[in-house]
Amino acid sequence: MQFNLVELWHSMGLPVKFVAGLLVFLSILTIYIFIERQIIFGKAKKRSKILAPKIEELLRAGKNKEALNIATKKENKRSHLARVSAAGIKEFLEGEEAGIGFDQQVETAGRGTDRASIMFAQELRRGLGVMATIATSAPFIGLFGTILGIINAFQGIAMTGSGGLGAVISGIAEALIATAFGIGVAVLALWCYNFLNEKVEVFGAEMANTGSEVVDFFARRREAE
Repeated sequence: MQFNLVELWHSMGLPVKFVAGLLVFLSILTIYIFIERQIIFGKAKKRSKILAPKIEELLRAGKNKEALNIATKKENKRSHLARVSAAGIKEFLEGEEAGIGFDQQVETAGRGTDRASIMFAQELRRGLGVMATIATSAPFIGLFGTILGIINAFQGIAMTGSGGLGAVISGIAEALIATAFGIGVAVLALWCYNFLNEKVEVFGAEMANTGSEVVDFFARRREAE
């Protein structure tokens, strides 16, 4: 018997095939989430790079409403910096309309940027929980396949009435493949998760910095007056 992947697949019992199929599905899901998040991150980065200088210029000029209009446009909602800036400006203008003190306006603007940062970070993390679950559970799924393969090996011994290598080698092979495949899927998911999580942290730092700058613009504008 030649032990290539095709031969091993045909020699696997139905339960082990199910485990292998599940691991294939999880690896595809991991790759899909990784690519989808990369696209979302790329759009947010690209859009923010264009918008940030425009919003900054308007805020420096005291044109808060114009800055809000740009930041809240439909095509700019994928921009993390636009979302944070819009939240701060909106809270500041609403406080101004309500007639509250300037210091309170600045505080509410700061809280608005913080809330927007938290909400957008949650959106950026969408799918990462699934990826983390795959990373932690895939080895155990592979181990489950290993157990099923060993059971199949013992069944081979029982059917042949012999404990020779030929009776058990097929079951041992599929058991080892299930373990290796489970570990491979876990490593893939863990690498992808860590890579994306690091990017989310960078986005979080950028949003915190932008929120602070928006509040500072309001404070400096008041001092200049």
